[in-house]
Amino acid sequence: QVQLVESGGGLVQAGGSLRLSCAASGRTFSGYTAAWFRQAPGKEREFVATISWTGGTDYADSVKGRFIISRDNAKNTVYLQMNSLKPEDTAVYYCAGDSRYRNRYSLSGYTYWGQGTQVTVSS
Repeated sequence: QVQLVESGGGLVQAGGSLRLSCAASGRTFSGYTAAWFRQAPGKEREFVATISWTGGTDYADSVKGRFIISRDNAKNTVYLQMNSLKPEDTAVYYCAGDSRYRNRYSLSGYTYWGQGTQVTVSS
């Protein structure tokens, strides 16, 4: 079993930055595919970014060029650096992980999920 705990959310003005962290415990997370998803009020949870165990990354078009996903395997932690934030980025952000490399852009591709952290961007 893997437990994921997100932190770093908060309230920020448009144009600002935040860095989210996802700390994994229970097993070594270095070999896992990890991702960030988000869910805005009244909307479905959507893909934001993913990183493979080798460090390969991919992003949703809506955040490409503004967000950066990274990982520190020594700390068993995945990060999401969010820059140039917009009000439409407001959502609960969830960290996800799976030992397999499959369906990386879909909720079904991940077995383990954190509890989420709120990000609110004011205009």
